[in-house]
Amino acid sequence: MPADNGTGTRLTFHPLTPERWADFEALFGEHGAYGGYWCMWWRLTRRQFKEQQGEGNRRAMQAIVTAGEVPGILAYLDEAAVGWCAVAPCERYGALERSPVLKRLDDVPVWSIVCLYVAKQHRGVGIGQELIRGAVDYVKAHGGKVVEAYPTIPRSNRLPPVSVYMGLPRMFARAGFTVQAHPSQTKLIMRLTLK
Repeated sequence: MPADNGTGTRLTFHPLTPERWADFEALFGEHGAYGGYWCMWWRLTRRQFKEQQGEGNRRAMQAIVTAGEVPGILAYLDEAAVGWCAVAPCERYGALERSPVLKRLDDVPVWSIVCLYVAKQHRGVGIGQELIRGAVDYVKAHGGKVVEAYPTIPRSNRLPPVSVYMGLPRMFARAGFTVQAHPSQTKLIMRLTLK
């Protein structure tokens, strides 16, 4: 799925499969993106996450991939992975299901986007926006009908990347998502119904 991010750069998107695990590891680096995160925050209880933060989370994500589950898509610039979007059916994210703020709105089956990560040297050029479009295309190709996101409402002009790993409202609005709920001062629940 090639896409032009508006700077003339062509991105391609690929699901994270065992053959692409090394690319995911290289993108996330030795610290797992943010403090041993490895994109496991929404898949575990808070206690489990803390107990296995770092190497344990890396092994847990690798086990998911090795078992054949696709936890998201990678964005490539030439041959290097430069971005990541965690997207899967909502029920794969146990912590999201248990969240008092981001719990399900209804019984509509949704695919959830819970993480966007772009390599530091590639931030600010639209790759996050393209990751959303790539994720929507991936969901559509796999029969999904509704994509849901949980962006952070910025309280200042410049938030650190760790504060906006679930994206910003304007990014999802540009991709056609609409606000479904405003469950807290800092969070929205947005949806896109696929045609």
